[in-house]
Amino acid sequence: MNTLAAHRGLLGVSAAVFAASAITTVLWCGSMASMPGMEMPGGWTMSMAWMRMPGQGWLGAAATFIGMWSVMMVAMMLPTFLPMLMRYRATVADSGASLSRLTGLVAAGYFFVWTLAGVSVYPLGLALAAAEMRSPMLAQTVPVALGVLMVTAGLVQFTAWKRRQLACCRASPPRAAANASAAWRHGLKLGRDCVRCCASLTTVLLAIGVMDLRAMAAVTALITAERLAPAGERVPRGIGMTLVLCGLFLV
Repeated sequence: MNTLAAHRGLLGVSAAVFAASAITTVLWCGSMASMPGMEMPGGWTMSMAWMRMPGQGWLGAAATFIGMWSVMMVAMMLPTFLPMLMRYRATVADSGASLSRLTGLVAAGYFFVWTLAGVSVYPLGLALAAAEMRSPMLAQTVPVALGVLMVTAGLVQFTAWKRRQLACCRASPPRAAANASAAWRHGLKLGRDCVRCCASLTTVLLAIGVMDLRAMAAVTALITAERLAPAGERVPRGIGMTLVLCGLFLV
């Protein structure tokens, strides 16, 4: 109770930010879902995320995707990021520095890394979508490729590499200098570790449909469970087995 009381302000701000980002994501994805996607050979539909709106240039399309990606990542990652932020605040609470300022810098660094991930993802997704539209043969392989991708992502859940990444995300930060530069660097490190830890599940989301609310909710629940559930290695392995079975079914 004392711990929660010490972070009351942070919890309140986080709840408001989460609600705003989740509502924005739902509304934006809803508007995308109302537009018909492109039916592709192989019986699947290409997401509108990789298409330009009428009268929209490539720069505007990229800005729209990256902006929505950034908001979406706040909604998806804040539940797992909040405990890391609370652990950081506990290490600098007695430094005399402004906790609000340092907390904001850590959060900014963390979500800046996730924004950079979106910047990297967009041209890759755009190039793949263009190739699929040019080649019906390639488009027909997409459902099978999705199955293979899900099997691969599931197998990653059983690796020592995945266990190391989860350990990094769960560990308490070492005591560091309580200044703006150190806080920013710590946020960047948390973001880097988090992007790597979530790489397989994020890739599955991108393959299923980055603007699919059901897929987004499922991946958010899986990431939150493997980070916060007290069941140790059983949760990541359970997720891995589920992905493998779903992938084999698709194949």
